[in-house]
Amino acid sequence: MMKQILAALVSGFILGLGLMVSQMTNPNKVLNFLDVTGQWDPSLLLVLGGAVVTTTLLYRKIFTIATPVLESQFYLPETTVIDRALILGALLFGIGWGLIGYCPGPALASLGVRFYDPLIVIVAILFGMMGYRLLSCKTIVK
Repeated sequence: MMKQILAALVSGFILGLGLMVSQMTNPNKVLNFLDVTGQWDPSLLLVLGGAVVTTTLLYRKIFTIATPVLESQFYLPETTVIDRALILGALLFGIGWGLIGYCPGPALASLGVRFYDPLIVIVAILFGMMGYRLLSCKTIVK
C-alpha cells in the first residue's frame, strides 16, 4: 500500500510539473491554442503530439505483462460503447475547457500559482460530480 501511495505522489508530481512546464496551467495559453480563427498559438501541439506518440507506442505494449507492477490486476473501462452520456460528457468537458481554459488536471496543478480561479473551477467540478451522482442515482428507498 505504501508503494502505491508513493508511486501516486511521484506520478502526480511529475504530471503537475509537466503541465506547468508546458504551460497547460496557463488558461490564456490554452484559450489561444483553442482559438484557431483568432490569436492561435500552435505551441501546445507539441504537448498533444507527445501524448499521442507516447500512447501509440506504449498503450498496447503495457498489456503484454501479466499484471501491473503495483496492482493485482488492470482496471479497464467496463464498456466500450459510445453512448449519449459519453458524448454529452465530452461536449460539456470541451465547452467548459474552451470557455475558461482549465480542465481538472491543470486546475489542480494551478492551485499553487494562481489560487482563486482554479479553486472556483475545482469547486464547480465537484458540484457537477455531486449533481451527476444525485441525478443518476437509481437506488430505491424502502
